[in-house]
Amino acid sequence: MRRVDVTTSQRAHDVPSGPLELTPRQRRALEDICDTFCPGSGGVPSARELGVADAVLGAISKNPRAGERRQLQTLLGLWDSPGLGVLGRGGWRRFSAMAPDERERVLLSWGGSRLPQRRAVFQALRKATLLFYYMLPGRDGGRNPVWDAIGYDGPLGKLESAPPKALHTTPVEGDTTLTCDVVIVGSGAGGGAAAGVLSGAGLDVIVLEAGGYFDDEDFDGSELGALTRYYMAAPAGTVDQSVGLIAGSCLGGGTVINYTTSFRTPDEVRAEWASFGVPAFNSELYTTSLDAVCERLGVNQEHNEPSARDRKLQEGCVQLGWHVDAMPRNVRSCAQGKECGYCGLGCRVGAKQSVVKTWLADAHQAGTRLVVGTKVSRVLIEGGGARGVAAVTEAGHHVTVRSRAVIAACGSLHTPALLRRSGLRNQNIGKNLRLHPATAVFGVYDEELKPWEGVMQALYSDQYRDLHKAYGLKYETAAAHPHLVLTFLPWRGARQHFELMQALPSTAALGVLLRDRDGGEVRVGRDGEPVVRYKLSPFDSDHLRTGIDGAAQIHEAAGAQRIYSSHTRWVAYDPGSGSRDQFMAAADAAGYGAGHCALSSFHIMGSARMGGTPASSVCDPTGQTWEVRDLYVCDGSTFPTASGVNPQISIQAIAHMNASGLAAKLT
Repeated sequence: MRRVDVTTSQRAHDVPSGPLELTPRQRRALEDICDTFCPGSGGVPSARELGVADAVLGAISKNPRAGERRQLQTLLGLWDSPGLGVLGRGGWRRFSAMAPDERERVLLSWGGSRLPQRRAVFQALRKATLLFYYMLPGRDGGRNPVWDAIGYDGPLGKLESAPPKALHTTPVEGDTTLTCDVVIVGSGAGGGAAAGVLSGAGLDVIVLEAGGYFDDEDFDGSELGALTRYYMAAPAGTVDQSVGLIAGSCLGGGTVINYTTSFRTPDEVRAEWASFGVPAFNSELYTTSLDAVCERLGVNQEHNEPSARDRKLQEGCVQLGWHVDAMPRNVRSCAQGKECGYCGLGCRVGAKQSVVKTWLADAHQAGTRLVVGTKVSRVLIEGGGARGVAAVTEAGHHVTVRSRAVIAACGSLHTPALLRRSGLRNQNIGKNLRLHPATAVFGVYDEELKPWEGVMQALYSDQYRDLHKAYGLKYETAAAHPHLVLTFLPWRGARQHFELMQALPSTAALGVLLRDRDGGEVRVGRDGEPVVRYKLSPFDSDHLRTGIDGAAQIHEAAGAQRIYSSHTRWVAYDPGSGSRDQFMAAADAAGYGAGHCALSSFHIMGSARMGGTPASSVCDPTGQTWEVRDLYVCDGSTFPTASGVNPQISIQAIAHMNASGLAAKLT
């Protein structure tokens, strides 16, 4: 029998993190930093007046990595010292004694530093401050005055007609042991689809989800509510903050808050994946699973009324003679219009066919038990086979699930961490991470667009899909609520930044989505938590540059009055008085490395990939790990390489295919 010891790091992983305590000196430093980013004026409140610092502290307290919380405390303790003033080019003066413009210069010196660690600090502080400044309600709990100042509509509110939750979760009120045939760790695209298939085969299934259960009656279009309840809190970025990481963390995972884009795995990608030793990807077996997934999710192109921002993408592509087409989407009776623009914050009308509405509903009907608010610390391994999991609830209750098989489906960041905590040593665990890194190029028009309204993603362009051997990029738009725009928007000073936000109603953002060839890795810290390292290769950086240039061409052809990029430096031009060549020269000078150009990942893939040998992969062609029998992976981490398209259909198809094989084995 193989014995799995509970290491110190695993025990630490079981202990929930507590609130972050700051000294008065540290708190004042944080408030001064927040006020420098968002000072407010002319009736617009400052960050301090809105309570931004408290909100930032609340978010940081949810970070399970104690080391990162301590690093912030140390930084804030030193921030107002003369030594840090010198480091920030502010002379031998304390930050608190400087004038506002001098404070801005200090922050910008961190953002433009030659040291990636200092750039990472700037980016982390910038994102946290700006996000909460524009997401928080007013001090009285009503509308944030900043929304009126920038012309943003704000939350929609809950629908009184929303139906009650259809699924019932299994409560855990003390230390508990459960038994089943298969326990699934994670309930997103992979875990949900696997649960539907296995329960449909008559197997007893338990699904464990670290997040909570939210559905139509909970969704109110609030950015704050969505980002703090439905989205992953940590890690929110790579170690150097070069790429923001965005993923779901609730029952249904990313399928609850994604943009409903439903591309099948491209043929050239299937062929590439098959070449890694998984011939099924090029077979009728995988095609059958793709068909089954698209059928269950109701994928169609009948709910694609272009939003105002999508029409700019369309107009520009048509003028240039470039490819543009309608998105396939997994929706039924979609409201489209204004309602649909809030879909990334949860679909109030229940049109989005998330796994909560489909596979998990099927599984629940067949008797599957759903346990939420429960984080798995490790897989229980006996005699070389997976025989259950150990987990802990938010309330601190320990849960043991005994099973015949285990499926890891907690995403490409947490699946490799779970495998490592469980004692697996395959050298490929965490390697081959792909992120589809995305940036945005903004166009300001002389008409109102309200870019937060309309179908989340109605159109796309594949003009540069194949720049080199099936590697290239996609152009997509997304509903530009402040939380999404702020991720990419340059900050060169409080006044200029606020002016950019005031122009938001007339601004369209074109997303440049790379199919990255060369990736990064997920390491696991001593505390058992994932640590993400990623760097754009010259190959991928060159494609990113091509994408930025192409997005500028689209905006110019569509009639934009001003075009600017997501670089940390100000990179912009006004068509008619400036040239795209000058714009790209400035972009090249600003650079594409860590902290130089804002990137985010909405598609996290490949960290426990399937393949033909344990020397090159973590899982065999059935999704079972090479090291441990009856331990399967059914999520985006199984991708041999980047999918090149929004991955939810590919994830569900792989889970459907491999869960079907597991069901046949167990029954």
